[in-house]
Amino acid sequence: MGNGRESTAGGKLILVIGGVRSGKSRFAEELAAKLARQPASQPAGRVAYLATAQIIDPEMEERVRFHRLRRPRSWATVECPLDAAEAVASVTREGRGLQVILLDCLTVYVSNLLFTEFQARPGLETAEIIDAGAAGEIEREVLARVNLLINNALASGAKVIVVSNEVGAGVVPDYPMGRIFRDLAGRANQLVAGAADEVYALVAGIPVNIKALSKEQGLL
Repeated sequence: MGNGRESTAGGKLILVIGGVRSGKSRFAEELAAKLARQPASQPAGRVAYLATAQIIDPEMEERVRFHRLRRPRSWATVECPLDAAEAVASVTREGRGLQVILLDCLTVYVSNLLFTEFQARPGLETAEIIDAGAAGEIEREVLARVNLLINNALASGAKVIVVSNEVGAGVVPDYPMGRIFRDLAGRANQLVAGAADEVYALVAGIPVNIKALSKEQGLL
């Protein structure tokens, strides 16, 4: 794997990435259901769904409701807007037939952490210019949390699916916090992709295992 870290026996780390409405969440849910049924001779294993979104307005409430209706009722849902790494460790300790952990999504998690870091520095979120020192400190704090998430996922022994957004293909944000978020999301995606056994990119609802393709072409 890209960064030399390995999953424990039977475990696997999978990144599912795509743009808005690319079908990434639905694909990840279908993949989780499939992995929970393996091997076919065994009863379906337990699935833990880790939700990072926070309901802050009616639109988000409707999005969350739609996702809940689509998921099997047997899945355990854990809300972890700021402590996804700890949630992975917690559901792992509980055990009891845990087969799959699905985290949706990494981008929102990074956004939540970033906003918390900005709140801890009064006046920074409205600043027109953010000095490199503050930006670097924020980046280190957020990426440390992402690395902890990766380490806990690799140590869990479960199939861990992480959903994320590809945010770097659009326009450059015209405000500092937006640019820091864009860069952080890209770096977080690279960290998870480097540690992942499989990376699926979704385009118009079609999944492609891009890490497998890169290995076949000798690029990894």
